[in-house]
Amino acid sequence: MILIKEETLNKIKNWSDDSVYILTDFDRTITVGNSASSWSILSKSNMVPKEYVNERQVLYDYYRPYEIDESLDYDTKNRLMSEWWNKHIGLFIKYKLSEEVINNAARNLRVMAFREGAKEFLESMRDRNIPVIIISAGIGNFIEQFLIKNDCNFSNIFIVSNFIKFEDGIAVGVSDNVIHSLNKNEVSLPTEIKTLIKNRTNIILLGDSISDIRMAKEESRDNALKIGFLEEKVEENKPYFEKQFDVVCTDNTNYNELSQKIRILKK
Repeated sequence: MILIKEETLNKIKNWSDDSVYILTDFDRTITVGNSASSWSILSKSNMVPKEYVNERQVLYDYYRPYEIDESLDYDTKNRLMSEWWNKHIGLFIKYKLSEEVINNAARNLRVMAFREGAKEFLESMRDRNIPVIIISAGIGNFIEQFLIKNDCNFSNIFIVSNFIKFEDGIAVGVSDNVIHSLNKNEVSLPTEIKTLIKNRTNIILLGDSISDIRMAKEESRDNALKIGFLEEKVEENKPYFEKQFDVVCTDNTNYNELSQKIRILKK
């Protein structure tokens, strides 16, 4: 199901390709709603200790309900997500996960799958020279390898995410500040990306949680077409999504359906 606010199509009717760039989440936005997330790749790989898998699952079971509860206030949710991400990264260090294991897992991504039409959407953005900026709270190593494996790690795609950092072949954390699902408003884009988009004033923003709206700076949000994919706790969270997003997609909406509804997404 696709729900579109009446004023949305008028908002974008004069947008040209050279005025637009994409800000998008990755897990369950570019990938299908029931796809494994980039954080779960290792636990499904049979390449890590069972103790890591068990401890990772305990964290997931505790924190995931908070992550998808859109009724929680920002400060509480931000604190909980920061705890979760840092504890999970701590498991990489605790179990001394090796670069070899992580690279092997990254090359074996059968548990991740594109949302239908998403690959074609990325191809269309490449062909139209529209920058695609992926701001993901997931693991950048796996996102990058997923795109490479599917022949769509295009030069117009930029990944801003948690890339695992190694010393002497062992994980020691992430390469920059931790990006979790609530702090995307704090993410600083690299200079090359800022330069690329500085004359592009219109944004197509895609995400699977209300916090993804924070990928766009507050002063830019009026110039954003905000598209939300809602797959969990649909009835409870639909009012929150309808208030914040211009377009709300449920039931694993695919990009072909979106393109039929929204002209700017078409080839």
